[in-house]
Amino acid sequence: MEISTESARTAEDDRASRRRRWRRIRRIGYGVGGALVGLPMIAFWLAYLLMDVRSPQEVLSSLDKTVTLRYTDGSPLLRILPGDGDRRFVPYAKVPKKLREAIVATEDPTFWENSGFDPTGIGRALFTGFGGGSGITQQYIKKSTGDEDATITRKLAELVLATKITQQQSKEKIFESYVNIISFGRNTFGPAAAMNAFFGRPLDDSMTWSEATFLAGMIQSPSVHDPAASGEAHATKRWTYVRDKLVARGYVRGVEASAMKYPGAEIRPPAQTRERLSYDQYHVKQQVLAELEREGFPLSRLQQGNLTVQTTLDQGAQAAALAAVKNRLKNEPKELRGGVVSVDPSNGAVRAYDGGDNGVHDYASTPRPLGSAFYPFTLAAGLRAGASPDERAAEPEKINFFGEDFTYPKLCPQKCTLRTAMASSANTPYIALAQRLGPDAVSAAARDAGIPESVDGSPTLREKDGYLIGSGIAVGRYPLRLLDVAGAYATFAAGGLRATPHLVDKVLNQNGEVVWQRDDHPAPAFSPDEGTSRRIADQVTSTLSAGRGPALRTGEFQYADSSDNQDAWAVGYTSRLTTAVWVGSDEDRKLVDANGEKLTGSTLPADIWRRLMNRRS
Repeated sequence: MEISTESARTAEDDRASRRRRWRRIRRIGYGVGGALVGLPMIAFWLAYLLMDVRSPQEVLSSLDKTVTLRYTDGSPLLRILPGDGDRRFVPYAKVPKKLREAIVATEDPTFWENSGFDPTGIGRALFTGFGGGSGITQQYIKKSTGDEDATITRKLAELVLATKITQQQSKEKIFESYVNIISFGRNTFGPAAAMNAFFGRPLDDSMTWSEATFLAGMIQSPSVHDPAASGEAHATKRWTYVRDKLVARGYVRGVEASAMKYPGAEIRPPAQTRERLSYDQYHVKQQVLAELEREGFPLSRLQQGNLTVQTTLDQGAQAAALAAVKNRLKNEPKELRGGVVSVDPSNGAVRAYDGGDNGVHDYASTPRPLGSAFYPFTLAAGLRAGASPDERAAEPEKINFFGEDFTYPKLCPQKCTLRTAMASSANTPYIALAQRLGPDAVSAAARDAGIPESVDGSPTLREKDGYLIGSGIAVGRYPLRLLDVAGAYATFAAGGLRATPHLVDKVLNQNGEVVWQRDDHPAPAFSPDEGTSRRIADQVTSTLSAGRGPALRTGEFQYADSSDNQDAWAVGYTSRLTTAVWVGSDEDRKLVDANGEKLTGSTLPADIWRRLMNRRS
């Protein structure tokens, strides 16, 4: 009996001990749970009490700062000056209804009903550390604080301020504040400045739906969507996107919708007199700003922070590029235009960028057909499939590819190989190689070298439908940007390592401290195996250089069905520098030089190329 009683007492003590442990665990759990719920709530309300959103007038006054762009060695390149009169405040009632509706339809369709923030965007930031999905209220907060970093801290602060401002101000007041501090491009802030800059008219109710649609489309990325920067095709595509949003959300209907037309003829060229920039400087500025926008540094953020941008441009190389194009084309027919891009193959840094000095049209970023200068990408595709540059190659005078007949004279030596065909500018051996490999393989090799999938939302290396790859892939018919061509050839120069061409190295604050720096790492282009990728690139290089000197490919694209040319290229490299030169015209047309001779890549473009590359050797 005593043993039994003792056992019962021990069991009861164990049960009591377990109950005490569970009570402690529950108390700890309640405390942790309470902290998890309570501390964020306390932090939220403390932030709510302590944080405020600046007025739009304060924000506009803080934008009155100069942004400095520097060469890679830190010497001054150009300054983006604040423009007096380009930030006029417009009360809500004076913003035309059409523009209000176009902005809401595009930027935040639930603006009038939502609580000031997008829960989806907040959730994405919490789980991934990246922002997104910001509506009008959140955009105003980002612009007013100057903090656009995609971080959890910024997103949470945005949530607090979005809640606070929505409770304290009317939606009309929030919209008024927002629309007055956002940039519409061309160094304008607010709709009155934008209407004047693009259409040369005051802001009033005479604004058309087409004009409202254009201005609303500029907000997302003003340095990119300006037709003066990206061309009419891109601007039209963006305008159509906004127009479709207005129709889908019921703001514009029926006859009114069908009457809307892209207002290209009404859009004025950008006035650069205030900044005193030459057109070649203007092109550099636009490219730098567009690149920085993609990295989360729009012009307003640069101005508020009084930030300095260190570019990758080399002062000597830039000056030489401008001089080489200008001097070589000086006595040539007046319709000839030229552009140059030089890239450091080791890291993709653009050392020279000349988009021309013939107006706002940037020839370095305007897609043009590469013609026979595309053949190195076809060769790379063949090498990846097991071909050799020294294998025998047929050179028929006529060849059919995807239902299209191509006829070219025989130029290859008697022993025709892919190597000798490249050296003699024979065409049909490379069309035959593209036919053997298939268009997908040729396109893939060009993309792996560095030709992007799309530019400004439009697919590259495709037919106009954006999907099919046709016979044009065999003869370089698809338009490509000079910038991308230089970057893709640089992959060959770097032994098969691909780097993205870029003009911005880093952003510095007023104390010279780095607040952002590019951190790209070159990667094998043609195979996950670096050795295989190097072998392919080195074989392309030996084919282009014929085993001696720099690697150079000149080429042309024919005008219509004639034997004349409309575009001429010279693209080549050493291990230290890749340079691409284009010479052509604003329109597709037959081109000749000052001697009346047919324009070819081996004449004007090659002369410019040699002047630049000899300087660097």
